[in-house]
Amino acid sequence: MGKSDPRVVRTKQLILDAFTDLIQEKDFKNITVRDITEKATINRATFYMHFTDKYDLLDSTLLEGFRENLKKRLYCHELLNKRSLGNLLLVMCQYHQELSEGCRRNYQSLGEHFQSKMIEELQNVILHLLENKHHGKEEYQSIATALSWGIYGAAYNWNKDGRKIPAEQLVEQLVPVLENGLRDYYKETV
Repeated sequence: MGKSDPRVVRTKQLILDAFTDLIQEKDFKNITVRDITEKATINRATFYMHFTDKYDLLDSTLLEGFRENLKKRLYCHELLNKRSLGNLLLVMCQYHQELSEGCRRNYQSLGEHFQSKMIEELQNVILHLLENKHHGKEEYQSIATALSWGIYGAAYNWNKDGRKIPAEQLVEQLVPVLENGLRDYYKETV
């Protein structure tokens, strides 16, 4: 059976749905593979055909949602520019908002895990956008690192502080800084 086999897709969705329900009911550290398989009405061997453990399932759940939202806003041959930076920040804001609302019980306790996975994913996306314009330049790793931490941190703080302004307004404020640095933001020499 291949990954596109309807039975495989359906079983994986059962696991994801069970996990999503469980993570809203109890702390992640207390969720076991047995809990997931019972809720999904599958056996453990079936679970392990799809995921190595509950952390792999968590990562898959987090990254798939993020990637799906990115696909709606970025094109595969897009370059790193004002538009793509804004879209990355919007997607990250949406990610934090949905995660904190859908996973209230676990949002803080899994923060470090979320952070490292999402920053790594952002770095990869930014590197890809940079390489679309400048093929294979190694110095772009530092740029991708700085931008990914900045985007993640800005979205995290926006969510943590209660989303006092719309995400679009945050993008309007921060993209000039991300795109051109502080000098252009303040319109003077820093």
